[in-house]
Amino acid sequence: MKKIPIVSIVGFSGSGKTTLVEKLIPELIRRGLRVATIKHNRHGFEVDHEGKDSWRHRRAGSAMTVLASPGKVAVMADTEGDPGLAELGERFIRDVDVILAEGFKKNPHPKIEVWRRALGREFLSGEDETLLAVAGDDPGGLAVPRLSLDDIAGLADLIVNRVIRR
Repeated sequence: MKKIPIVSIVGFSGSGKTTLVEKLIPELIRRGLRVATIKHNRHGFEVDHEGKDSWRHRRAGSAMTVLASPGKVAVMADTEGDPGLAELGERFIRDVDVILAEGFKKNPHPKIEVWRRALGREFLSGEDETLLAVAGDDPGGLAVPRLSLDDIAGLADLIVNRVIRR
């Protein structure tokens, strides 16, 4: 099975990662690509609600529960620790051309960092050889393309040419 290319959108909280992902998805779809996303949340999350059938299945010991309805499927699965991006993609995502991941700062996949001077933070991916580009303010001194957060077509070109077609 062919591995699905992964691009991580990384940056500090409040930098605009989610907004960038929201804009990249329709642009990549417009180009005929099928897109999946993975969002990392260090603080955890809860999809199952106490008392609901799926919650009852999980509480009874089911290692994986699939919720299905017309047009929508959700999977809840037990994992060991904090699964890596590649493992999540391989286990749960099929039939797409690219995975856009939000977060997962420390991973071996190509990254686009969202950086804003107004946050007053250091550059997150400084010497990371997987850094494809910086979207946002120009931090200077980097040997990667620096694009505006509004240059969605340019960022999509970069993803298509440097990640999907490689």
